Amino acid sequence: MTQPLSTPTLRVHRVAQDDPLAAPLLAELALEYSSRYGRTPGEVHASLREHPATAFAPPHGALLVVTRDGEAVAGGAFQRYDAHTAELKRIWTSREHRRQGLGLFVLERLEAEIARRGYRRIYLTTGPRQPEAVALYLAAGYRALYDPDLPAEQIGPHPFEKQLPALGAIA
Repeated sequence: MTQPLSTPTLRVHRVAQDDPLAAPLLAELALEYSSRYGRTPGEVHASLREHPATAFAPPHGALLVVTRDGEAVAGGAFQRYDAHTAELKRIWTSREHRRQGLGLFVLERLEAEIARRGYRRIYLTTGPRQPEAVALYLAAGYRALYDPDLPAEQIGPHPFEKQLPALGAIA
């Protein structure tokens, strides 16, 4: 069951991993990752679906899907990394809706939810073949936990962090 939060033009839904609204997110991520990293879309999709759905469920995580006119256009999730840290996962914008600020919109909604849950730090990794994601995280104030002067492929997964003020207690 989805729980919509509203903005003037977009709706943000808290969903479970098996919610139909999450299906486009998982399917398109599978295509995107397979084209960049060489596994088949089916293999990637299976690995995304195998991730425990409970990791993205309250009280420690969430999966958000953004819709415009009922169509899923962006989304992302977080899970508990440690007692004070949430880990971002699956930040996605539909191919047809990129370059409209939706990635930042999702990131801001996830950060707000993470802060409400009482986490003080956000951690994430993104792949070496995702320069758009690297640019998004740097623009949003995340600190690279790697040497940006090294070639992307030499670094491997690119880790980032961001400190947040503690607003509440983790349930």
